[in-house]
Amino acid sequence: MEIIMIFVIGILFMCATYLMLSKSLLRIIVGTGLLSHGAHLLILTMGGLKKGAAPVLGENAEAYTDPIPQALILTAIVISFGVTAFFLVLAYRAYQELGTDNMEKLRGMDGND
Repeated sequence: MEIIMIFVIGILFMCATYLMLSKSLLRIIVGTGLLSHGAHLLILTMGGLKKGAAPVLGENAEAYTDPIPQALILTAIVISFGVTAFFLVLAYRAYQELGTDNMEKLRGMDGND
């Protein structure tokens, strides 16, 4: 199962890098979202994909699942949702003001050589 997750994480990181290197602001935002999802899967995979009892120490203490990676991912999902919402609002406002989402035109370096 870990091998499949490694390939999925690699594909997510590859697509996110490609999208973040493009000129469109919306593609950059989608790329950051994909990068955060890849990081979530990476943390989950590094924590170990195993079946076990609930994360409560008791009689089955040798077969419990570690709850720390799951708690970290839950926190990271909330943070990435907030950052993505902020990026979308910022991109919408920039498009309203400037009429474009092209990063080269947003920099304002047309004639400033």
